Amino acid sequence: MSSLPIITCTAYGCQVTSSSAQLGAAEPARGDGERPRLTRAAVVDRAIQLADAVGLDALTIRKLTQELGVTPMALYWHFRSKDELLEGLAERVWSEIDIDIDHEAPWPDQLRGLLKSLLQVLRAHPAAPALLLHSEKQNEYFLRATETTLDVLRNAGFDPRYASEIARSTLWTGIALVMGEAGITSLDADDRTEMQRMKQVVFATLPTARYPRLVECAEPMTACDDPDFHYELGIDVFIAGVQAMAAKVRR
Repeated sequence: MSSLPIITCTAYGCQVTSSSAQLGAAEPARGDGERPRLTRAAVVDRAIQLADAVGLDALTIRKLTQELGVTPMALYWHFRSKDELLEGLAERVWSEIDIDIDHEAPWPDQLRGLLKSLLQVLRAHPAAPALLLHSEKQNEYFLRATETTLDVLRNAGFDPRYASEIARSTLWTGIALVMGEAGITSLDADDRTEMQRMKQVVFATLPTARYPRLVECAEPMTACDDPDFHYELGIDVFIAGVQAMAAKVRR
């Protein structure tokens, strides 16, 4: 198989490597003429790249083995089915979330940092929201992230019931913000701009007497050129809501 460039994305950036370099994650050969042994990490690396590029439905064991240049039996040592593979990918996503909080910072800043880290990972991996939504196993990285979030909320004064609900809401908020980002990534820039223009015309030409606010907001309602504002506002709204609830439960 020819060596093709691969873009490796993490929560902190992207770099281009070659497929042969990617497979270098396998263990070195033990003797002359012996092929490197494929590692679990190498399988997950390539699988998550494929999932991000083509989607989870299009990610198959057959396609993955072709990309890795191995037989299905080589993958069987690490993942016996696609479901097991997807759980491995979900574990990788959870492992990239930074849960190293500043214990001296106010609790809203700690919670904000956790949510921002979650969003960084979800934005880096297009397949991540679906992976976390459908993951059934509670891997170690998930447990650590949840424990850290619960600890922040319990130290903020929330009882176990409130802390648990807010911890779940933190995850759902991150997923909702990513899935709700404006714009259709499958379109190129020109087609996306044209679709934005057409939607804006639809709102702007509505009867003003009946829809005055939609006409007024025709441009920002159809804008998709400032994703940072979308995420910053979403984080601010969530944190403000949790702070308001903290004040309420202390009464």
